[in-house]
Amino acid sequence: MTVGLAPRQADLMKGTASFVAGRVKENSIFAVLHRECHVLFADELFADLFADSGRRSVPPRIVAVVMVLQRLFGLSDRDAVESFEFDARWKYAAGGLDFDYPGFSHTVLVDMRARLAASQRPRRIFEVSLDAARRAGLVGARRVLDSTPLYDAVATMDTVTLVRSAIRQLLDVVDAKLGAELRAVLARDDDYASGGKATCDWDDAAAREALVHALAQDAYACLAVLDGAELAPAVAQAAELLATVVGQDIETGDDGIFRIARKVAKDRVISVVDPDARHGHKTAVRKFDGYKGHISVDPDSEVITATVVTPGNAGDASVAAELIDDLVGDDDRTDDDGPGPKVYGDNAYGTGEFQSKLEAKGIASGARRSRPPRRATYSPRTASISTSGPAPSPVPTMSPSSSATRATVRAWPGSANRAPAARYGIAAQLPSAGGPSGPGLTKGHWPAPGTVKKARPGPLTTGPPAQRSNASSATSCAAVTAGGEHEYAARRKVTIQVAGRAERAKIHHSGPTIG
Repeated sequence: MTVGLAPRQADLMKGTASFVAGRVKENSIFAVLHRECHVLFADELFADLFADSGRRSVPPRIVAVVMVLQRLFGLSDRDAVESFEFDARWKYAAGGLDFDYPGFSHTVLVDMRARLAASQRPRRIFEVSLDAARRAGLVGARRVLDSTPLYDAVATMDTVTLVRSAIRQLLDVVDAKLGAELRAVLARDDDYASGGKATCDWDDAAAREALVHALAQDAYACLAVLDGAELAPAVAQAAELLATVVGQDIETGDDGIFRIARKVAKDRVISVVDPDARHGHKTAVRKFDGYKGHISVDPDSEVITATVVTPGNAGDASVAAELIDDLVGDDDRTDDDGPGPKVYGDNAYGTGEFQSKLEAKGIASGARRSRPPRRATYSPRTASISTSGPAPSPVPTMSPSSSATRATVRAWPGSANRAPAARYGIAAQLPSAGGPSGPGLTKGHWPAPGTVKKARPGPLTTGPPAQRSNASSATSCAAVTAGGEHEYAARRKVTIQVAGRAERAKIHHSGPTIG
């Protein structure tokens, strides 16, 4: 197939330029592509993808424009081809083609991606687009780094399926002579011709163990035949895959029996259909199988400046330096170009190795760094609690003032309850000396009427949860001591006299709480 050539000049009567030009903005993607597609995606840019003879292909310039719009609008291949055929803006963006310019099959997009992937410059469309953005002044010196999971389309295989499929792949790629030698050493009653899992009584543990042992024996027997022989690239790749899956999942016991290893290999192959896919995790609970896509974005224009794809188990910071190659190599930058280069990212990019590279290159870092956990500190005024049951959660304290002491509750360090007094309605002031009925209970020590709020019923929980006790009230009591002066017992009725009024608020509480 030879490269096709797009029309240089559209028909004035049937072209889309005169119809669409006044209906889209000058800075829209359709208008920009209409003006620049002849330069950005010239057919000669893709000449190395095609042969010198054969039938003409769909013009690569048109295909490239469709691929750019497809990614911009997030369309499938079929929807993108349909939009090109029925949306006049797409034909206008492809160079002002005629309204009746014929469409093409969605497989043309698949074929173009395959040709690009097999070429020496598989990212040429991205490179040309990024270069145009740079020349337009849309790319600055700041970068935001991030990654996202790319889920694999193949099924994750268990150990039995992995080993059997690897043997089957090896037998499929060898020639007849080598295939006869390999089949001669196979001990299992299996021709390895069909896919799927091996036949076995999976409810019988002994049968499962015998199956694993027999599969491992067949695998190692095939590898022994190939050891030291000169192999074709496809055969060598299949043999390497077989050795990998057997070595990562099979181990030999003291009795010489092959069994499935009770561990997960660090770089475990999860499928022979896609050997590069890996187990990955974005967070501690969000796991996936496949790959991980890494991007670098200019935060002002939101133009993607670099992309990298790695196996799913690769760390985010492992390819961070590759994402900012354009910042490292920008030696022509002057002070008139604005602030110096700076890189932003989450905690994954706050590692010491990557930060050292940024410092060595003179690039500022805006990546978040994990802070060490703060040590728990306890106030010397924290009240002591003695109880016959399990230790309670909150720690009531009394903070003395000049004339009166306001009842507060100090939560355990790290507790989210920062204002227990306001939360539970505790606003009563207690005397600075004496007990509940001592000489400290004078009228002058109490607040003005209306400042006492009624406490909400229920237990007070301001610290880490404690185990509840089933003991009766006779055995479950707590003595709270504040400064060695006040001592209260749990479930004790506290009578508060406010401003000399005979108003009694009976507060019944359970555990070491203060009413």
